[in-house]
Amino acid sequence: MIKNILFDFDGVILDSMEIRDYGFKKIVSTYPKEMVDDFIKYHRYNAGLSRFVKIKYFYNHYLDQEISKLEIQVLADKFSKIMREKLPNKKYLIKEALDFIKQNNSNMHIVSGSEEKELNFLCNKLEIYKYFKTIEGSPTPKVNLVKNIMLHFNYEPRETILIGDSINDYEAAKDNYIDFYGYNNKDLIKFSKQYIYSFQETFKNIEIKK
Repeated sequence: MIKNILFDFDGVILDSMEIRDYGFKKIVSTYPKEMVDDFIKYHRYNAGLSRFVKIKYFYNHYLDQEISKLEIQVLADKFSKIMREKLPNKKYLIKEALDFIKQNNSNMHIVSGSEEKELNFLCNKLEIYKYFKTIEGSPTPKVNLVKNIMLHFNYEPRETILIGDSINDYEAAKDNYIDFYGYNNKDLIKFSKQYIYSFQETFKNIEIKK
């Protein structure tokens, strides 16, 4: 029986990828287009990583420069301002995921690569905060977010799953010995206990805590 479900946020609950792309393009817009375009590919592939990691990677990998924590924070704050302006719109909510969340009574948590204060702001604005026991994000790495929830709530790994849309979600699940259910990214089919083509179809024959 599944009693505990951990959800990634972007791409699972909120269709935010285009806005996230836009935000990252804006904060590195002074650099060559081909560099920015390649960085966006990296960002998309590593959707579960935090902006802090991605910004550091951009400077270290593309510019071959070091960047201080303060400089990273300044850029992260610019990114967050864009997200807070653009994303609090219910049209971006993924309906089938939200319907599934509303209909089940398992212990549900959000574990996201999004910055935690911004994440809670968005969940409040979108009026979905009430469905989750905890809503947690970066800068804490996702693998640690999952680990902390498992320990704090004393969850059994065999009764817990993580639903995500990136390789980082899979790795966080694997490292915590819980099953991973891929969604919204068919590259994850081979990593998934079950791949979610449809929430209704995937879970209709799976016992979930009521």
